Amino acid sequence: MKAIQVGLLGLGTVGTGVVKIVEGHQEDLSNQVGSPISISQILVKDRSKARGVPIDAAKLTEDPWEIVRNPDIDVIVEVMGGITTTKDYILEALERGKHVVTANKDLMALHGQEILAKAREKGCDVLYEASVAGGIPIIRTLVEGFSSDRITKIMGIVNGTTNYILTKMSQEGAAYADVLKEAQDLGYAESDPTSDVEGLDAARKMTILSSLGFRANVSLDDVSARGISGVSQEDIRYAKRLGYEVKLLGIAERQDDMISVSVQPTMIKTGHPIASVNGVFNAVYVHGEAVGETMFYGAGAGELPTATSVVADLVAVIKNMKLGVNGRQAQLPYNVVKLKTDEQIASKFFLLLHVEDRAGVLAQIAQVFSNCDVSIESVMQPSAPHKSSTEIIIITHQASKAAMNQVMQAFNGLSAVREIKSVYRVEG
Repeated sequence: MKAIQVGLLGLGTVGTGVVKIVEGHQEDLSNQVGSPISISQILVKDRSKARGVPIDAAKLTEDPWEIVRNPDIDVIVEVMGGITTTKDYILEALERGKHVVTANKDLMALHGQEILAKAREKGCDVLYEASVAGGIPIIRTLVEGFSSDRITKIMGIVNGTTNYILTKMSQEGAAYADVLKEAQDLGYAESDPTSDVEGLDAARKMTILSSLGFRANVSLDDVSARGISGVSQEDIRYAKRLGYEVKLLGIAERQDDMISVSVQPTMIKTGHPIASVNGVFNAVYVHGEAVGETMFYGAGAGELPTATSVVADLVAVIKNMKLGVNGRQAQLPYNVVKLKTDEQIASKFFLLLHVEDRAGVLAQIAQVFSNCDVSIESVMQPSAPHKSSTEIIIITHQASKAAMNQVMQAFNGLSAVREIKSVYRVEG
């Protein structure tokens, strides 16, 4: 029985996991696909480096084109990362009729539509389950499980680094800078953590999820992103006091034909399932018109969870090869992206204001909300004895983003408001 030949681009954490699963589960995988699976070539940076898994040195190469242009290889598994040159390798592989499995969220968020179009043209598969939420099968669920439904909202924790930081800040009262350093020491955060903590990593994942969920060509530029570097212990304490947790959430919403996609620190009610997702775990909440609310939870990163998704995609590709149906599952968008305006984006909001502690200030603040047609749900003023200033915490009812922008502008011109300390979206 002829083995399916696989070329592996990258032998880092995930690549090592792929080798472990393919080699260790060979009998199970062979029974599923009807033939052995052989990783016949592996791209590495340095052939002489020691490996965390036994590898035949003859399989190693430092030349990616040697794998891409190898006529005996059926499937390319890309877990090396990178964007521009990696895209060239994948497009060349597709041009040569090879199927592709990738875990590269950056590549798929920026160039996914071009790659999928090339795959369809050449009758090839491109599967990328591992690009979002590690071991959680959320992409396959959106494409297949919700194929008969109309998704109206996708909301999730899709970055484990920021969730780890916020969890430690909430549960242990630690400062942001201290937890960030700890996350770096543990390998959860990069030495340059900007992509994680400023929301770019999550934004790229939400680009992929919203494109699939809404069947529209959502681009990274369509995603409004704000990270967690401004989240303070004070914010988290007040959130807990009011019955909320602070999480970095990706939120994609559709109403009629209009959509909005954002990444932002959000206060979410403690009773909501996502509020209890802690540490480096991920969770994605999906609301469909027919099915209602569903949530998917699990490990969002790591060697074996991510590799499991990669190998699951590899199995799907091989099954399609056996059936002769490769290239027919590419999800190309058919809906036009129509972004909501600020007047159409609405939610509850949390505000923490630093104001003068004197009579009439609260009335002035209430008047600003009234003038901007924003209704207040609750107000809290912590005691501040013997001080000339105090803090006021406000949670609004549903209000448009445009109206809240007007509120912020008015507060900036109000002498009684010394500082707008925090503004967060409220969910749940």
